[in-house]
Amino acid sequence: MEENITVVKISGHCLDDETLLWQFARIVAQREDRLVIVHGGGTEITRLQQKLGIEPHYIDGLRVTDADSLALVEMVLCGLVNKRLVRYLLSAGVDAQGLSGVDRGLVRARQMRHESVDMGYTGEVESVRGQVICELLSFGVTPVIAPVSGGATSNFNLNADPVTGALAAAISADEVVFISNVAGVMVDDQRVTRMTQSEAEALMESGEISGGMIPKVETALDVLSAGVPRAVITDLDGWANGDGTAFVGGNK
Repeated sequence: MEENITVVKISGHCLDDETLLWQFARIVAQREDRLVIVHGGGTEITRLQQKLGIEPHYIDGLRVTDADSLALVEMVLCGLVNKRLVRYLLSAGVDAQGLSGVDRGLVRARQMRHESVDMGYTGEVESVRGQVICELLSFGVTPVIAPVSGGATSNFNLNADPVTGALAAAISADEVVFISNVAGVMVDDQRVTRMTQSEAEALMESGEISGGMIPKVETALDVLSAGVPRAVITDLDGWANGDGTAFVGGNK
């Protein structure tokens, strides 16, 4: 029987912490499903921008990427963060290969549209060449993907969350796991283990899901809308133990 495919998005807080990186690598090494890993690195991008005197610019929570910032993003995500993560995985015995959306035309991008702002080199997914990932998985390789992606005339800086969803849909993944610093969705001080899309929408509308959890839940629901059967929000301990909040399609 063929193993399930899980796409894992690891958030920035894990990516420059040696203890968390080792924990993540060891969990990956013990998994029996086939894994695809997507990472961001926004914190380190902002830190380097500030060191170099480049003022970060955001609109509606999205980073506006100019030419200088794109070069920096490529260095940080495709170089520093990607190769660091691959190194930890290899040390844990995982046959990991780092790549970006640019490599082999994995993710094609276009400039992100905004009604009032030129988003520069901030992009959105246009298409995914899923066969690239399927080939690596067939050889037992764990792809580790930076979300910088290629367009018609330039590369683009993409948010890792929509890249995760688009990749998962393109390879018919069974599950997407978003690993951050929260154990799951809390309602009335209790972690919800499972909810449908309609339940999640109702809890956001009532205010029982609020604040910084809203974009996390919306991202999980976007994954379901892309055709992936299940999305999970959890932390590293939760992933290791099969805990977290699972989102499933439908109303039941």
